[in-house]
Amino acid sequence: MDQRRSPSASERKRDPERTRARIIEAAAAEFGAKGYAAARTSDIAARAGVNKQLISYYFGGKEGLYKELATSWHGTAAEMASQEQPLDAVLASFVATTLTDHGRVWAWSNLADDSPSTDQEFLRAQVDQLRDRQAAGELPADLDPGLLLLTLMAAAAAPLTLRQTARQITGEDPGTREFAEKYAAQLALLVRHLSGRT
Repeated sequence: MDQRRSPSASERKRDPERTRARIIEAAAAEFGAKGYAAARTSDIAARAGVNKQLISYYFGGKEGLYKELATSWHGTAAEMASQEQPLDAVLASFVATTLTDHGRVWAWSNLADDSPSTDQEFLRAQVDQLRDRQAAGELPADLDPGLLLLTLMAAAAAPLTLRQTARQITGEDPGTREFAEKYAAQLALLVRHLSGRT
């Protein structure tokens, strides 16, 4: 006699928030590993352990899922870039993201230039925050805040986007937490020099 039983109604009930979160986490891993164009919804669904149709149901497809991932990242990044944090601490937080799937997704989107545009509003807000930091005297007034943001983002991403070069220069593995912490400390020192807080 078969001892298996049918699951109860409560066991069959879906947890939509948990399912959405698993899909988003799987999407970050897939987009981070392959880029937007090469990532497949079937692979994302398999990684999340869900039916592929749920991606369409919850997000409207691959592009909607990518945009949802970007939106969730913007919330995290906005907290990291808070005006309450000194700029050197903000930069250290962004260096730490080079070790994450989100960092790789961002790098792919810039290198391949094939993903949906999702960052303009967020980035404009970051430029405004740098402008506010200038007005408060935290940064020299003669720097263009937009170009400064671009420079700082490129610097923070260097352990990820210049991994081979970083390894050759330093003899260390830029994909480790130890390297990220060491690099972030040097970048923070550079920013403190820039702001005259050394």
